[in-house]
Amino acid sequence: MLRDDLQNSLKEAMKAKDMKTVAAVRMIIAGQKEKDVEARGKGLEKASDTDLLSMMQTMIKQRNESIRIYNEGNRQDLAAKEQDEIDVISRFLPKQLSADEVEVIIKNLITETGASGIKDMGKIMGALKNKYAGQIDFGSASAIIKKLLA
Repeated sequence: MLRDDLQNSLKEAMKAKDMKTVAAVRMIIAGQKEKDVEARGKGLEKASDTDLLSMMQTMIKQRNESIRIYNEGNRQDLAAKEQDEIDVISRFLPKQLSADEVEVIIKNLITETGASGIKDMGKIMGALKNKYAGQIDFGSASAIIKKLLA
């Protein structure tokens, strides 16, 4: 489904001569192909949608960091370009969960897995990544898990 959405968006952007979207979608597709090669090395046919969503979240994090650096260097033109890419990538991600929703989910996972301390953090993070890839900022989720397990 995600792969089809990417291809369709690329075609539509090319027809509309929207070069910003074309460039960003091509970048996502290139990352997808890298993930597929990586998956074949593991004996799989192709990368899962979960892997692709995680990849796109990483792309957004990288661009947010670039925006911060560009703004510090008074390069608003480059920061705007990065923001345009974030806007395109975000179109393909599912709705992001709020911090309150994430906390409820984490509390439920702690109960389900029987996590009792910080040593069980990996179990919780693994479950989050499997169920909610692309919907959660795992950096903030990590902080919530630490707070709840401490």
